[in-house]
This record gives sequence, structure tokens and C-alpha cells, in this order.
Amino acid sequence: MTGKTVLITGAAQSQGRSHAVAMAQAGACVIAVDSCTQLDIVDYPMGTPEGLAETVRLVEEAGGRIHSARVDVRDRKALEAVIEHGVDLFGGLDVVVANASICTVQPHDEVTDEIWQTTIDVNLTGVWNTCAAAIPHLDLGGGGNIVITGSTGSTIGLPFYAPYVAAKHALVGLCRSLALELSDRGIRVNMITPTGVDTPQGHSAVLPKLLEQRPDLGPIFMNSLPVDRIDAVDVTRALMFLASDDARYITGVTLPVDAGSTIR
Repeated sequence: MTGKTVLITGAAQSQGRSHAVAMAQAGACVIAVDSCTQLDIVDYPMGTPEGLAETVRLVEEAGGRIHSARVDVRDRKALEAVIEHGVDLFGGLDVVVANASICTVQPHDEVTDEIWQTTIDVNLTGVWNTCAAAIPHLDLGGGGNIVITGSTGSTIGLPFYAPYVAAKHALVGLCRSLALELSDRGIRVNMITPTGVDTPQGHSAVLPKLLEQRPDLGPIFMNSLPVDRIDAVDVTRALMFLASDDARYITGVTLPVDAGSTIR
């Protein structure tokens, strides 16, 4: 990654922070964005300004250069502005990590209009906005790649996660369509589909109670390998491969890092 510039959304904590630090350790400059806003519909702690500042500190401690900004991925104009500024600072854009997402857990009949629309807006439209704002810069640089954070919910149904799963399924189609359109420009587009990750988003206080009422659905959430959740670094390692020249002929794929949960 030496000499490359990487855009990472959702960088104030968890997977996004892990990705940013690893990219810096590998020699990349980082453009790190996060809304740093707690949404009312989300019951776990989201990123904060302090969290984004900690990501900056860790990247700089690793010897990297970083430009950070509080940006909501639902705001395409704001994304365009921060990417433009980052490109001016670092000289280009090579890798895009569309990582920002939210998750709510509830039965289908408790999905409000706000929950549905906000989840789609962040998890699907936010990824589209990120890609659309970044692609012109990848194109100007003669190529690059995009890595989208999906989920096991991109591959299989997950009860009590209907809006989240709908958005994550849709990302597969977006990934494949963009991979085809951008192939002649040397831009690769891939996805990583993790199982539950040991992050605030990956721990639901609601799901165990719902599964007590529907124990028949519990096995859907089980991994085949003997681990309840993977670590953020496990996703980062897959990202580092897909973003590298070692994966130069890989595009349009969904790479499961799911401890075998989707083969059950």
C-alpha cells in the first residue's frame, strides 16, 4: 500500500478503525470519515468525535498520514468535498472501503418507517454515494479498487434483521454491476461478507430474547467453526488482500469471512 491513498467510511471505531490502522502500517495515506452521530433507532454505541480522533492518533502512531472528517454517507455532496480535499492533500485515490453501516434488531411488525428508511439510506444509498463520489478519482488515477462491507445477511436471510438484510443483499447486485461497468477502467469492485464481529454492532441485547421465543431460528446464527464472533482484524486481513495487487484479477466477488456460518 506504499504511496497509495485509501478512503474508509465508518472509521471512528471497530472495523473501520482496524482497516485504517492496517492501511497506515502498510504505507497508505488514509481519508477517514464517520458521521460521529448517535441515531435514535440504533441501540448500540455508534462512532463519536473522540473515537475518530483516536483513529487519527493510532494511524499517526503507525507512521501514516490521515485526513479525517465528520461526514454522513447519506450526504453525497459532503462526501465529494472531503474526498476532493483528501485527494488534494495526498495526490490521488487508490482504494475505497465502503464500510459504514447501521443495524437494528426487531420482529418484522416492529419495523417502523423510520427504521426501514434510515437503514436503507445508510447501508445501501450510503455505499452508493461513497462509490459514486470516489469513482471519478479512481478513474483519473488510472484504476484502483472498491471493497464493500457486506454481511452473512448478504447471502442468507436473518430473522429479525429485515431492513439490514434487504440492504446487504442489494449491495451484492451493486458490487457486481459496478465491477462489470468499471472493468475497462482497471477498477475492481469486491465485497467481504463477515459473520458476527466482536464490535458494538455485533452484540445485540435484543436478539437473545427474541430467540428464546423462537429457538428453532437459533441455528441460523451459529458458525461452523468453534467461535461465536470473529475479530475486526479478521475482516481487515481479507480487505488487505482484496485491496492489494495480489488480488489484481479478482473482481465482482463476495468473499465470506464467516467461520462457515453460511455453509450450514
